[in-house]
Amino acid sequence: MVLGDLMRALHNEIVPKISPVMEKLGLNENLWLNSIGNSTDKSHGDITLPCHAFSKILRKSPNDIATEIANNLDSDLNEIVEINIVNGFLNFKARNSWISKMASSIFLDIRLGVELEEPRTIVIDYSSPNIAKRMHVGHLRSTVIGDSLSRVLSFKGHNVIGENHIGDWGTPFGMLIEHYIECEDNDIDEIDLSTFYKEARNKFDSNEKFANRSRNRVVKLQSKDPETLMLWKSLVDYSLTHFNSVYRMLDVLLDDDNLAGESIYEELLPEVVNRLDSKGIIVESNGALVVFPEGWINRENNPLPLIIRKADGGYNYATTDLACIINRVESIGCDEMLYVVGAEQSQHFSMVFQVARDASLMNDQIKAVHVPFGLVLGTDGKKLASREGKAITLEELLQESIIRAEKLILEKNPSMPESERKDVSQMIGIGAIKYADLSIDRNKNYVFDWDKMLSFDGNTAPYLQYAHARICSIFRKSSISRDSLNPEIFCTNDFEISLCKSILGFSESIDETISSYSPHRLAVYLHHLAQDFASFYENCPVLLHDDKKMMNSRLALCDLTARILRSGLGLLGIETPEKM
Repeated sequence: MVLGDLMRALHNEIVPKISPVMEKLGLNENLWLNSIGNSTDKSHGDITLPCHAFSKILRKSPNDIATEIANNLDSDLNEIVEINIVNGFLNFKARNSWISKMASSIFLDIRLGVELEEPRTIVIDYSSPNIAKRMHVGHLRSTVIGDSLSRVLSFKGHNVIGENHIGDWGTPFGMLIEHYIECEDNDIDEIDLSTFYKEARNKFDSNEKFANRSRNRVVKLQSKDPETLMLWKSLVDYSLTHFNSVYRMLDVLLDDDNLAGESIYEELLPEVVNRLDSKGIIVESNGALVVFPEGWINRENNPLPLIIRKADGGYNYATTDLACIINRVESIGCDEMLYVVGAEQSQHFSMVFQVARDASLMNDQIKAVHVPFGLVLGTDGKKLASREGKAITLEELLQESIIRAEKLILEKNPSMPESERKDVSQMIGIGAIKYADLSIDRNKNYVFDWDKMLSFDGNTAPYLQYAHARICSIFRKSSISRDSLNPEIFCTNDFEISLCKSILGFSESIDETISSYSPHRLAVYLHHLAQDFASFYENCPVLLHDDKKMMNSRLALCDLTARILRSGLGLLGIETPEKM
């Protein structure tokens, strides 16, 4: 459970009260301030100060020192905490009344306790499909992780620019354009992107005449031949139509305004070479232009090159990435760059970032971070890529999830009107896939398991969505509207206290998500919140309570929980239905 915000607030209440007492004892802040922190044994307290290190200085036992400190603290601290001493530890346990007061303050805050940060301009590079190919399951992680980070960082007040760095330029387009020309009806709308690229590649590898025409077509493309550019644009536009369809299904923020194809950086590529050359770090090796970043060696223990321009004159991926950095630093003016790309590219980005700094393309004040992620595996433990020999497209996967979700909703609530069921099924089906990905540490592989991700039990989107819908149901049954609730919350039992503590951890979960670039930190928090709400709901009657003040307090806790679930899931890009 995330309790960072609560503990931070409690720490800030206690330290100013302890400080003058410690000063009187001759103990300056260097001796004790870093020692006071969260208690490891919550049965004794929330915050603890170990007094053992002071024994030698004061020539007293740790217990006696703790007692002396406690006896000299301002009496008004007793309104906030209960104080006890155990084995030389001075313990402070937050009183229920103080926790209730903190929860009441969150109730009135439209941002639910999440403070804005000083804004930074952050470019997030994510999704990045290739033209003339359908998006497949391998694009899922980059897309949903990048989307969630974009939402969370924007929520904290940052200027976030999402860039979809699509592969829309380079030597493969020679064979793609030639294959398009040779297609029987030459109708762009009839192209099957599932097989188009593979067919072109097979022709290129097996037909020398086709391969030569493809190479000549690349030259025409790079020289901006009008006919070739028109054919190229047709392929790009058709592919983008497919990409946008998938993005709409996934409900991610990407659209055409976020496109940053390799083609837009083409004119910057010679500039990359010039800048590296001006710094004296680019050399010729076997006809190619390369950089040997310090500290990188291959398996033979030789310096490892970063290829900038190939022997045939073509530019490499690294060149485009360096061009991107020039654009993002000098044109966009970014403070930070995040690259949400698979873990297999870690070495590539480390070398690119090092070369960029060596060539002064970015200074040390600009952060460049590779945000890696693991693989999506099937239930057989192998990379999820095909089914019965056929590649699995992302669109097919999403459609299947919606269909499966609708069957579950039909079983759970057969009386739900069809139109409403369709909408809810969309939310649950898409949410299930996204949450299954985002709830796992991005550095790890995860198993794509339909039964698990669509379950209404466990750490799943349907479980969290149902918790939200259940709260909405409570208010539908109540005569009290959410807008009319009194913000006063008071807790009388451990279930209410646990729920309050969870509620007060929302801001900390956001901070942890940002500091680690890991949406699963937020997902873990939301699951704990939903669990604490379930325990509260089962043990604390909400609508049956005769005490109106108590009923208001518990309804306020319900409302806060629903608002945080809705906000938190929204930051993961997941919708929250009000009925299920």
